[in-house]
Amino acid sequence: MIAVDPSRIRRAWQGRISGCQLGKPVEVLSMMQGFDALRSYLERAEALPLRDYVPHIAGTMVDVVGRNSCREYLCRSEPDDDIMYSVLALMMLEEHGRLLDTAWVARAWLRYLPAGGTFTAERAAYNILAQESETAFLFGAPPNFELDRCSDNEYNDWIGAQIRADVYGWVCPGDPALAADLASRDARLSHRDEGIYGAAFIAALGAAIPATADFLEAIAMACEQIPAESDCRKAVDFAISLQGDSDGMQKLRERYADLSPVHTVNNLAVVVLGLLQGANDFSHAIGETVSAGWDTDCNGATVGGLWGLGSGEIPEHWTSPWQERVAVTIAGVGELRLEDLVDRTCAVARNLASSA
Repeated sequence: MIAVDPSRIRRAWQGRISGCQLGKPVEVLSMMQGFDALRSYLERAEALPLRDYVPHIAGTMVDVVGRNSCREYLCRSEPDDDIMYSVLALMMLEEHGRLLDTAWVARAWLRYLPAGGTFTAERAAYNILAQESETAFLFGAPPNFELDRCSDNEYNDWIGAQIRADVYGWVCPGDPALAADLASRDARLSHRDEGIYGAAFIAALGAAIPATADFLEAIAMACEQIPAESDCRKAVDFAISLQGDSDGMQKLRERYADLSPVHTVNNLAVVVLGLLQGANDFSHAIGETVSAGWDTDCNGATVGGLWGLGSGEIPEHWTSPWQERVAVTIAGVGELRLEDLVDRTCAVARNLASSA
C-alpha cells in the first residue's frame, strides 16, 4: 500500500458525486423507457454532447423524478443510493477496519439503511435480514440463520454490489488485492458470482489507479483480482478493444442488448469504456458514460470517482453547483460536508495501512 493522497481522495468524492448527480435525473427514463427515450430527451434539451448537468424540461419524467438534480435546480448532492452506500462503507471501515466482514455489513444495513432506499438484490437481502435476525445479532452475536440465504435472490448478478465498492478501493491505494477482498465481503451479503466480481474489479481499479501510470495499466492490474473466464473480465476486455472506436458505446449496447439495464456486466463495460475514452477529459468521461444509457447515475458516479483518483483536475462547473453539500438518507446522518468526507476517508486509509 502507498501513502494516501488527500487531493486524490477529494477529487474521487467530487467526481463520484458529480457523476451521480449528472446521471440521476435521467436514470428512470433510461431504465424504464430505454436509450431512445434518453437520447430524445437530451436532444430536445439541446444537451448533446453531454458536458454539463442535465437541463430541466417541465412536464417530463425527468421533471417528476429528477428535477432537483437538473442544471437549473441543483444546489446540493441530492440523496441517492450510490452516495449512500459510499458513506456507509466509510462508516463501516471506521468502525471495523480490516476486520470488516459480511455479518458486520448486515448489522450496518439494519441499523442505518432505510428499507425504502434499497432496491433489487439489496432489498431482497434486507427483507431476509429484517425477518430472520434476532436483536442480539445487532450487537455482535452470531447470526441465527445462514447469511448465504440473503444472496439467494434473482438479482444477485445485478449492479448493486458494484455501486457499493468504490470506497474500498480509495482507502487501499496500491493494494488492489485488499480492496477487492473488502468489497467482496460487502458484496456477498446480497450478490454472487458476476455480482461480486464487478464489485471486486471496481474496488481493485480504484486501488490501482494511484499506483500506476494510466488507467489502462490500472485496469490490467485490477483484472488480476477477478476470474479470467468470468463475464465481467470478458466485458472489460471487450471495452478495452473499443477504446478508440467512435461507435464503441453503440457496439456495447448491441452486444449486451438482452441484459437487464441494471445488470453488472453491461454496465461494467460502459464504465471501463467511458473511463478510457475520457481519460484526459472529465466532462467527456462522465458525459459519454451517462449518454450511453442503462444505469446512468451508477455509471456516472463510478466513472467520476475513478477519474478523480487520477492526476487530472475536475472542472469547477461540476463541483460548484452542489456547494460541497452531500445529503444522504442514512439514519442519524442527514447532510455531510465534502471536507469531512475527505478527512475521514484519508484517516481510514492511514489506519488500514498502519494495521497491515
